[in-house]
Formats: sequence, C-alpha cells, structure tokens
Amino acid sequence: MITINMDKAKEIHKNKLRAEREPLLKDLDVKFQRAQEDGSDTKDIVAKKQALRDVTKHPKLLNAETIEELSILTLEILI
Repeated sequence: MITINMDKAKEIHKNKLRAEREPLLKDLDVKFQRAQEDGSDTKDIVAKKQALRDVTKHPKLLNAETIEELSILTLEILI
C-alpha cells in the first residue's frame, strides 16, 4: 500500500506556489515603485502583494487532506 505524507506534499505544493508567485511579486514591486515616484495611490498594489504572500497560509491549503484537494489549489483559487 502506498501512503502519502501530506505534510511533505503540502510543503512541495507551497514551494510550487512560491515559484509561481515570484514573477508576479516582482512585477508588483515595479508597479509599486512607479506609483510612489508618481505620487499615486499604492493601496491596491500593497493588497495584491499581501494576498500573494498569504497564499501559503491559506486555510484551503493548510486543511487539504488529499492529493486531489491539494492539486486543484492554484494561485488564482487561493487569492
């Protein structure tokens, strides 16, 4: 019988999500800096960055009990 270590699976999935969000965070960093230079409002950018950071702490991810539940959790779903 094959058993799956869900803690390890969750950590692997978190690392995948981190890799996916990295370019998005970099893009938001540029937008944030430009907004600051222009004197524009940065609240939306800050909120988007925080949502991306919080993905790895999302309850759906932390409470997933099967690989199937884990595999459907994408950045789009968790944000």
